[in-house]
Amino acid sequence: MRGRRVALVPLAVTTSTKVDAALVREARAVAARWSVPFLPRRAKESVAPWLGTKAAALLVVGGDGVTLWDAEGSFGFHAGMAHLRRMRLREGEQDAFVRVAELRAGDAVLDCTLGLGQDAMVASLAVGPTGRVVGLEASLALGAVAGEGLRRYALGEDSGPIEVVHADARAYLKTLPPRSFDVVFFDPMFARPRKAQPAFDMLRRFAEHAPLTQETLAEGRRVARRWVVVKGAKYTDDLRKLGLADEPGSRFTDVVWGRVGPLPEP
Repeated sequence: MRGRRVALVPLAVTTSTKVDAALVREARAVAARWSVPFLPRRAKESVAPWLGTKAAALLVVGGDGVTLWDAEGSFGFHAGMAHLRRMRLREGEQDAFVRVAELRAGDAVLDCTLGLGQDAMVASLAVGPTGRVVGLEASLALGAVAGEGLRRYALGEDSGPIEVVHADARAYLKTLPPRSFDVVFFDPMFARPRKAQPAFDMLRRFAEHAPLTQETLAEGRRVARRWVVVKGAKYTDDLRKLGLADEPGSRFTDVVWGRVGPLPEP
C-alpha cells in the first residue's frame, strides 16, 4: 500500500537545533501569529530535507531570532543600513526619504512595500513616539521574517511603533478612507538588482514583482494627506512611466525619489 503524500505548505515554523521547552513555546507563538503550521524538530535534526518536501520555506526560531530558509539559502533579519541611517538622523543629518516625504513628529506613514523593513525603521524614528508606521508586505514569508525581526529590535523610546500587515497593497488601499495617512510610500521591486543589500537575492525570490501601476498610485493619492513617495532606480524610467519627476538628490547613489500630492478633494 502506498504511503499518503504529505501536502507541501508554502511556509512553516520550526526551532533551531538547540531545542528546549521555551524555544518550542516561542516557535509555536510565531506560528500562531502568522497562521502557519508548526513543525516539531528533534535536536540536531537537519531541516534541509524538509525544504521542498514538507514546506517551500521555513521560519527557524532560535536564540538569535528568526531566520527564513528556502532551498537556496537563508536570511536572518538585521537592521542593516537602517541602523546607520537612524544613527545619522539622531545626530541631525539628513535622510533622503525623510526629506522627500517631509516626515515630521506625529505622522502616520503607510509603507506599501515593507520588504526588509529598512525605510519603515527610518520612518518610525522620524515620526517619533506620537506617530505610527504601517508596513504592508504581500509575501507572507518576508512579512513574517521582517515582522518577527522588528518585534525583537529595540526601536527606542524616540520611535513610533511599526505594525506589519500581510496584505496586497492594491487591495488594502481600497479598504482605507480618504486622507487616512500623512504619507504613502512605494518601493517597487527594481528591475535591476541593487548590490548594496546583502540579502537582496533572497528578497527578490520572495518579493512581489508586479510593477506599480497608475491605478495603485491613484489609490495612494486618495489615501495620502501630504505626499505619495516612490523610490526608483537611477538610469531607469521607473518614475517617468508613472508621470513622476526625480527629486533633487545625491549623485552618489543608485536610488532616485519621486513624489506626488494627494488627489483633489471631490
